[in-house]
Formats: sequence, C-alpha cells, structure tokens
Amino acid sequence: MNMEIIWTGLGSISNRSADFVGHTSLWMFFIYGLAVVFLEPVHDLISGQNWFLRGCVWTTMIFMIEFFSGGILRLAGIEAWRYTGEFSVLGLIRLDYAPVWFAVGLLFERVHNMLTAYNIG
Repeated sequence: MNMEIIWTGLGSISNRSADFVGHTSLWMFFIYGLAVVFLEPVHDLISGQNWFLRGCVWTTMIFMIEFFSGGILRLAGIEAWRYTGEFSVLGLIRLDYAPVWFAVGLLFERVHNMLTAYNIG
C-alpha cells in the first residue's frame, strides 16, 4: 500500500503540483491480502524460470487481480479506483502500467526470498 500512496503522490508531478498528496482506499487492504493467496503458489511454480517469463507472469497476474477485484467492487457500487487515459480498460486497469507491474513483480520476488531466508515470510 505504501507503494500505491507513493505512486499517487508522485502523480502530482504530472499535474505540476508540489503537494505530492498520495491516497488509497481501505478496500486495498483486502485486495492486497487476497492477492497473496494467489501469488504465493505461483511464486513457487515459476521460481526456476527465467526472469522475463516470471515478469510476464507477474504482470498478467497483477492485471487479472486488479481487473476482477475492481469489477467486483464496481458491481457492489464501489469505485476504489478509476483509471483514465488512452490505455485504460474499462477504468479498471491501464495497459501502459505493464512495465511497472513487471518490475514490481520481480522486486516482490526478491523481498519474498529475503523474508523467507530470514523465516519472516
């Protein structure tokens, strides 16, 4: 969630604002928590693959979780986020974020491995 708040705060740069106010929704606690249920087994399955394939898998998984969780919330009348722009898909995901999700997935692998090595995760 910290990453999301930092990301939205940095969005102020594109608006030429120096306030750097970041935000998120409390719904994200549940979504990120649920994501772990899906991502943990995938990590174990793909850990031996090359980095490019793993990055593509993480990107796809993050897009799927974002799309379906956002869609379910929307059906309940909740709009925790709404993407706009040329690469937005129904306001639920933005395809131009693919490089970010690719890098984030690989970064989270390293964090996961570090926590596991210390018996924290």
